[in-house]
Amino acid sequence: MKKTILLICFASLYTISFAQKTFIWCGTLIDGISDQPKKNMTIIVEKNKITGIENGYSNPGTNDKTIDLKARTVTPGWIDMHVHMESETKKGNAADKFIQNPPDIAFESIGYAKVTLMAGFTTVRDLGGSGVNVSLRNAINKGSVTGPRIFTAGKSIATTGGHADPTNSYRKDLMGDPGPKEGVINGPEEAYHAVRQRYKDGSDLIKITATGGVLSQAKDGANAQFTEEEVKAIVTAAKDYGFKVAAHAHGAEGMKRAIRGGVSSIEHGSYMDDEAIKLMKQYGTWYVPTIIAGKSVADSAKIPGYYTEVVTPKALAIGPLIQKTFARAYKEGVKIAFGTDAGVYKHGMNWMEFGYMIEAGMKPMDAIKSATINAADLLGQKEMLGSIEVNKLADIVAVDGDPLTDSKVFGKVVFVMKDGVVYKQ
Repeated sequence: MKKTILLICFASLYTISFAQKTFIWCGTLIDGISDQPKKNMTIIVEKNKITGIENGYSNPGTNDKTIDLKARTVTPGWIDMHVHMESETKKGNAADKFIQNPPDIAFESIGYAKVTLMAGFTTVRDLGGSGVNVSLRNAINKGSVTGPRIFTAGKSIATTGGHADPTNSYRKDLMGDPGPKEGVINGPEEAYHAVRQRYKDGSDLIKITATGGVLSQAKDGANAQFTEEEVKAIVTAAKDYGFKVAAHAHGAEGMKRAIRGGVSSIEHGSYMDDEAIKLMKQYGTWYVPTIIAGKSVADSAKIPGYYTEVVTPKALAIGPLIQKTFARAYKEGVKIAFGTDAGVYKHGMNWMEFGYMIEAGMKPMDAIKSATINAADLLGQKEMLGSIEVNKLADIVAVDGDPLTDSKVFGKVVFVMKDGVVYKQ
């Protein structure tokens, strides 16, 4: 019996001692925290965690694996805090909701997920869909689908007729009166119901549409659509379930109600005014700009028939505003997290947001931090994501060139590791 125990112990020790490690040799390392890149570094990965970061190119053991990125710039995996994984822009897609079944949406979303991961985005925050986004997250977590780590809001919460009311533009006999279960509320009591339904459905956070929107089939893209009491009720209910609340907002008044109501982030912020900026700094509210979405919808609106007649003028008016708003917010010291509204433009082009942010005056290193440590902070995952540090998850990206001097380099992703698994090399 003693001999058997000793043999088992010896076998366990042998396994631990010779567990394979991956040594990643980095020519340039941007760790997501430091203001200056580091040269000639080694990242050591065991299973799905970073277990060591060493100066120089460390020698691996006999059974270890080496990944040579000496000629590359290595960063933490990027985080896009505003995507829609269920859909993608195309001409005349307003009719899709009448002809697509959930399986159709699901099969398309698989492709969007893969191209997003291959573009260097190892984590995303999905801010609204039909509920297929919850299933997509689960499938990725199980390993049956290739894609980024997803934190999803499930179905966005709107008010009757508001941006994200799923029956906008329906024929009156089909319109009905959707309620909290479908993500439509009127009043604080229904707000609690809607948040609890999102919890039941499996959401990770809450997304509200605090103002009108560009692509919804409703005429106003900026009007306030929630009372402050409704926002406060949503935020209070969300806290009970450990949820953060993201607020889509173009117009200033709805934005200010959302900030005072306690939301964690403002998305888009097109008509943000000085008072809104002051409130965001006072409340510590994050700003997720989505500059690329504004530019994309403005460009698409110039193509005859791309959008419906009600959407086109909103896209032309609101789309061009976001980059200037971002520049002002950044200069004033508002907290910025990277987000693109992917799906409003082609998935996989998320990296272009870096260039637009830098073009508007953001320091390149700050742009990288917005998509790494800042995004992880807003996500509530700073302990595990957002930087290359010991004991964090091994989400690692490499690009061909220096992104600090040329923003086009963000589009040259040559290596992607998520959760310790190499997906692109």
